[in-house]
Amino acid sequence: MSAVLIRFAAAADVGLLLELIRELAAYERAPDAVIARESDLLRHGFGAQRRFEALLAFIEDEPAGFALFYPDFSTWYGRPGLYLEDLYVRDWARRRGIGRRLVARLAAIALERDWPALHFNVLDWNPARGFYHRLGIERRAGWLPYGAAGDALRRLAAED
Repeated sequence: MSAVLIRFAAAADVGLLLELIRELAAYERAPDAVIARESDLLRHGFGAQRRFEALLAFIEDEPAGFALFYPDFSTWYGRPGLYLEDLYVRDWARRRGIGRRLVARLAAIALERDWPALHFNVLDWNPARGFYHRLGIERRAGWLPYGAAGDALRRLAAED
């Protein structure tokens, strides 16, 4: 069995993190969608006001994947929860337990911080849905994702 290491990303890892984010975007059929720069990741992930944290996974010192997350907030629980923005495992590292280890570490982080839940979205065509189901993670029935960005966000702001 190959040695697997999962650790928190550090500021020195932003180049690798951005590389993995771009690979994820290509996997999700949106290779040109990433406009983030290393400076953005440095400022928002490792600056004075951290907006996210990330875990990096390695097999035998080779970068194998990542998970990027941040706290959301539940008005019903009255506490933060863990929102998983992205989880990605490189093709060559899949089916080697990396995704399971990343999700398990995220669950442990949530419990360590007394956060009662782990939430995320999955594209409807993504075969990872089966993986999450096998882990015992259930689809949040009845909830549909909504969002506004770009022109829609600007139009909404103009209503203010």
